[in-house]
Amino acid sequence: MRDLTDEQLRASGLLKWAVDGPGVIPAWVAEMDMPVPDVVRDAVLAHAAQGVFGYADPRGRHEVIEALAGFALERWGLQVDPHRVLLTGDVMEGMRLTLHHLTDGGPVIVPTPVYPPFLVTVRDLGRQAVEVPVDPDADRAELDVAGIERAARDGARTLLLCHPHNPVGRCWTRNELEAVRDAVEPHGVHVVSDEIHAPLTLPGVAFTPYAAVASPDAPVTTLMSATKAFTMPGLRCAQVVSQRLEDHRRLTHLHPVLNHGMTTLGQIATATAYRAGGPWLDEVRTRIAGNHVLFRELMAQDLPAVRIRAAEATYLAWLDVRALSCPDPVGGALRAGVRIDGQDYGAGGAGHVRVNLGTSPERVREIVRRLSAPAAGWAAT
Repeated sequence: MRDLTDEQLRASGLLKWAVDGPGVIPAWVAEMDMPVPDVVRDAVLAHAAQGVFGYADPRGRHEVIEALAGFALERWGLQVDPHRVLLTGDVMEGMRLTLHHLTDGGPVIVPTPVYPPFLVTVRDLGRQAVEVPVDPDADRAELDVAGIERAARDGARTLLLCHPHNPVGRCWTRNELEAVRDAVEPHGVHVVSDEIHAPLTLPGVAFTPYAAVASPDAPVTTLMSATKAFTMPGLRCAQVVSQRLEDHRRLTHLHPVLNHGMTTLGQIATATAYRAGGPWLDEVRTRIAGNHVLFRELMAQDLPAVRIRAAEATYLAWLDVRALSCPDPVGGALRAGVRIDGQDYGAGGAGHVRVNLGTSPERVREIVRRLSAPAAGWAAT
C-alpha cells in the first residue's frame, strides 16, 4: 500500500478529489486515497493493452464467482454456492433488481440512519420505507429488533440490512443477526443484506454474514462487491447471492437489458482482488483502524463536544455534532477547508455528519486541525 500526493489524487479522476480546488481536503464520498493493489493494476493494464473494450466476457463471470467463493470461505467461513451468484454493475443495482423482481411491492423496513441511496431506491420504486431508527444516544449503536418485528407484523415483507453498517460503523454480531432472523422469518420477510463493507471490518472484529444465520430456505439476498474494499468503484462488478435457488433463477431469466452493468475490466479486477489482494487489504485495514483511533483522540482533545462512537468496520466516522452551537457544521467545515458529508441519512441521523478516514494519517491530523479552527465554527459550544 502506498499513499498518493494531493496533486496525484486530483489528477487521478477520483470524484472525491474532483469537486474542490487545492484549498480543500475531501473527506466526503466513500472513496479511499490509495491506489489499487499492484496485482490488480497489472491485471487491468494487461487487458487494456489489447486495445479492445467490448461487452463483458461471460467467461469472466465464472472467474469472479470462483474467486468470491474462495475469498468468502477464507475470510468468513461462508460457503457460497456458485450456482446462486449473479453478477451486476454495482450493489445498488443489485438492490434494485432484488426489490423489483423478488419482493412483493409492500413496505420495506430500513434501519436508519443509513446510506442515503437505500431510501432513495425504495421510494423511486414506489415503495413505502418504514424507517426503524437506531438510538442515536445509546453508548453503542444497536438495531431496534422489536421495531423491526413490529413493522413485519404490520405488513412489511422486505428488510434492507446494511452490514457492516454505513454510516454508524457497527458490524452486527451473530447474536444480533440471529435476533433479526427470529423477528422476520416467521413473517416471510425477504432480507436484502448489503455486505459491501464486509472486507473492511477492523482487525480483531469478527464478521458473520447474514446468510450464515438464516434458514436455508429463507428469502435472503446478499449483495457483495470488491470495489469498496479494494478502492475501485469505477470498475463495475458486484455479486448478488441468492439463498433460494428459485430467486437466482428468476434473476438470471430476466432480459439481459435489465442487468448489463458489469464490465470486463471490473470482472478482471474483482477476480484478481479476491484471489491475490489479501495482504494489501490487511495492510489497509490496519491503516484504517489506526486512523480511527487517531481521529477520535485528536477530536476528544480539540473538539470534546463532538461525540464519536468507536467504529468496528469501514473507513467512515459518524460524528454527533448536536452539542455544537454551529448552525451549519458542513458549511463551516468547508469554510475551514474540509468537505464532509451531511446528507439526509433518515430518522436518527439529524445532527450527525460523516467523515471519510480512508486516507493518510497526515491528512487525518490536518482534517482535525481545520475542523477545530475558528473558521469552522465547531469549537464554540
